[in-house]
Amino acid sequence: MAYYLHLSTMQARYIVIEGNIGSGKTSLATQLQQHYQSELLLEEFAENSFLPKFYENPERWAFPLELSFMADRYNQMQRMLQVIKPSNKLLVADYLFDKSLIFARNNLTAAEMDLYEKFFAIISNQIPKPELIVLIKNSTQQLHTNIAKRGRSYEQQITTSYLENITLGYNRYKQQHADLNWLEINGDNYDFVNNKTHFKNIVKLIETAINTDNTKLFGPLAFG
Repeated sequence: MAYYLHLSTMQARYIVIEGNIGSGKTSLATQLQQHYQSELLLEEFAENSFLPKFYENPERWAFPLELSFMADRYNQMQRMLQVIKPSNKLLVADYLFDKSLIFARNNLTAAEMDLYEKFFAIISNQIPKPELIVLIKNSTQQLHTNIAKRGRSYEQQITTSYLENITLGYNRYKQQHADLNWLEINGDNYDFVNNKTHFKNIVKLIETAINTDNTKLFGPLAFG
């Protein structure tokens, strides 16, 4: 049961939680899934064998890493669509499919990016657009703290400049896609993992953002 609005009154079927590395995307998405008893789509990054190699040698492994992430995200989404299409059940995801472009533009050379975008254009129109994107914004210092706490060895060498570039990438994407429904949350100010009041406040912000956007109606998933 929702704290504020019953799920049936929410004009949404697909909500995305996004943010930089270490922003708490998965934690918030998981909490929302439990809160709404929705479907949950989590990125399977831990299974990507290219990721540790990329952090050791970015120039060598960036292209296969980004291609593999795009393919994995596409396959995940297609599998999930088969689950939720027959019903009106809410889907909460901890990534936006288009994050593939955000990271690729940061990590690939111009020639690689040109080829990458050709593949992306072929499949991106088959992915539904979310009714709401919750973008968690954190200071770089907080991101480093969160990354250190979760203790993934291959992430400990992530630089401040890399995190700052990814943040800039999200900002550019948001500006370029102002037609999408965005909700920005200052992650430094919300401890949604340990503080129930903070989580309830985020739930209220999400429900308000969805139900006051008259262009996003509860109905079929929107593609393209």
